[in-house]
Amino acid sequence: MSLPAPFQHLRAAVFDAYGTLFDVHSAVQRHAATVGAEAAALSETWRQKQLEYTWVLSLMGRYAPFRDLTERALDYALALHPGVDPALRGPLLDAYASLDAYPEVPATLDALRQAGLQTAILSNGDAAMLDEAVRAADLGGRLDAVISVDPAGIFKTSPGAYDLAPERLGIPAAEILFVSSNRWDVAGAAAYGFVPVWVNRAKRPDEYRDLAPARVVDRLDALLHP
Repeated sequence: MSLPAPFQHLRAAVFDAYGTLFDVHSAVQRHAATVGAEAAALSETWRQKQLEYTWVLSLMGRYAPFRDLTERALDYALALHPGVDPALRGPLLDAYASLDAYPEVPATLDALRQAGLQTAILSNGDAAMLDEAVRAADLGGRLDAVISVDPAGIFKTSPGAYDLAPERLGIPAAEILFVSSNRWDVAGAAAYGFVPVWVNRAKRPDEYRDLAPARVVDRLDALLHP
């Protein structure tokens, strides 16, 4: 297969991991019956706090492994939703370590590689956390690189975090497709110089209009079609 015309000059496709390849809400969904009526709210709080911690630490010039922030965010979410049994903390963290990949992910990665692109992850996740997630979803053979921001010591959207992909792949940013479900991440990728695609699964309104994506899709396999 060949890529759609606007992307035919590209040499790599780099993906955000959490929320883009992996469904961050699948951890709570696995335990939804036990969590109860607050399952959706708990999952949203957990995710939002996890992201907030990355932004706040980066602005302070501090850093902590993403796994630690994920645990802290869950602790906050459980405290905010006291109707949820705190004994679920361990099972929820175990589930987060092996999140479900979205169903179209394996075939999309295969198709991009068949089109001649390198495929990679660039994620806020720490290396061990990413390795566990990739292994659980059986994606290892479909990725040329799994890149954590750990060596940069700062989270996306810092240019220092994005630097890691061109350095690792040996490809200029302008020849890298960067794919994320997080609009803030797409904005950061656009500012950095990647060719960004927003996977807007939830059909959210646009923001950061001065840092627009090259394309908006509602699922990953739409990348393969004009």
